Amino acid sequence: MRPTGASRVALLLLLVACGAGAQSIGVNPQQVSMSLNLQGGSFTRAVNIFLLVTALSLVPGFIVMMTSFTRIVIVLGFLRQAMGTQNSPSGRIISGLALFLTIFIMHPVWTEVYQEAVLPFSAKTMTQEAAMARAAIPIKRFMLSQTRDRSLIMFMDIAQLAPVAGPADLPLKVIVPAFMVSELQTAFQMGFLIFLPFLVIDIVTATFLMSMGMMMLPPMMISLPFKLLLFIIADGWNLIIGGLVKSFAY
Repeated sequence: MRPTGASRVALLLLLVACGAGAQSIGVNPQQVSMSLNLQGGSFTRAVNIFLLVTALSLVPGFIVMMTSFTRIVIVLGFLRQAMGTQNSPSGRIISGLALFLTIFIMHPVWTEVYQEAVLPFSAKTMTQEAAMARAAIPIKRFMLSQTRDRSLIMFMDIAQLAPVAGPADLPLKVIVPAFMVSELQTAFQMGFLIFLPFLVIDIVTATFLMSMGMMMLPPMMISLPFKLLLFIIADGWNLIIGGLVKSFAY
């Protein structure tokens, strides 16, 4: 059975997080043993378990910082606020939708990482250092395609890095924060565009109620049905989701 996209990226990120030492896992029907070696020394089983749990706990952070997850969650959050539906859809639904959209968008990247780095390393035809360097290439390519040049320049100045031949030669410590800042800016721009039509409905509704002297009636109570009607007529979910997915084309 071929591994799924989520299992591929989890395997890769676990490899990167434990990159300081070589790993060996032995399994038999009665006992499971694992050892991590660092410069010829070995850790106790308790330390091994602690390092493994720590590496696994970092995987969600890597997924949030190096994928499309952040932009999708922020845009869907802006959509919920603009419509004024409070907790509908709930945060769990938004996070779940964002997760599966992230898997869909990142699938080509993860497939390339698995084929170019994980498979050769599993077959012992590539060293661990070479596998990590090869795995970073498609991830960098994706992040750089969504990162603004001014963000890269800003973090290069902060890190006091010398000029490089191209963005692909930059280290991840510069690309990742620049990518996050660019994602936040893009998400807020998309949120502003989403807010505009619903804001017009709120203004028209408030003006109409004020002109009729119904100032005690909350405008949100009247505008919400019209917002939902506009969203349904415009096929809003397909527009929002399709725009989000297409915005990551590179």
